[in-house]
Amino acid sequence: MTQPRRGLLIILSSPSGAGKSTLAKRLMAWDPTLTFSVSATTRAPRPGETDGVEYYFRTKHDFEAMVANGEMLEHAEVFGNFYGTPKTPVEAAMKAGRDTLFDVDWQGGQQIRRSSLGKEVISIFILPPSIAELEKRLRTRAQDSDEVIAARMAKSRDEISHWAEYDYVIVNHDADQAERELREILAAERARADRQPWLNDFVRELNREFEAR
Repeated sequence: MTQPRRGLLIILSSPSGAGKSTLAKRLMAWDPTLTFSVSATTRAPRPGETDGVEYYFRTKHDFEAMVANGEMLEHAEVFGNFYGTPKTPVEAAMKAGRDTLFDVDWQGGQQIRRSSLGKEVISIFILPPSIAELEKRLRTRAQDSDEVIAARMAKSRDEISHWAEYDYVIVNHDADQAERELREILAAERARADRQPWLNDFVRELNREFEAR
């Protein structure tokens, strides 16, 4: 009988507009056993966002208290707002053998890799097919002002410069193809021998069967 493995921490990063949030939603629709890591943030909710669903919306004071109490797996300041990952839900999912999906930037990804849970991290960076397409996607979603879009585009160059720090890189020419590549990565990582704690007992049983012949 197979034993549950420890859950994986799957980090998705990209410059804003490259498609990581869309791909994260697609991956979870493909595998409902995935747990999505809901981040805490100090930014105001956007239209349609609900506390505890898209984000945990917190005041700056409450957020800083969580950091001071060691309740954050990672945290960073982005465009004047703070974002962070509460640690307790991630640890619970790992112990239950459930994989957790993170939609974080490269700074958050580095902090998670350096944490006590870093051994189980898989990191994937999503690149846009071009800078022109990246800007087009930001404008198409119509959520930010021209000033914010300009700031996001300026930050994109720095974010893209960290692509080589990731285990895998996907160029998001087409969302369907990018999703297929994500599925293949996850399937391969889950199948690694060192992630299957039940294999030692299983092989010992096979050897006993050989000896009994």
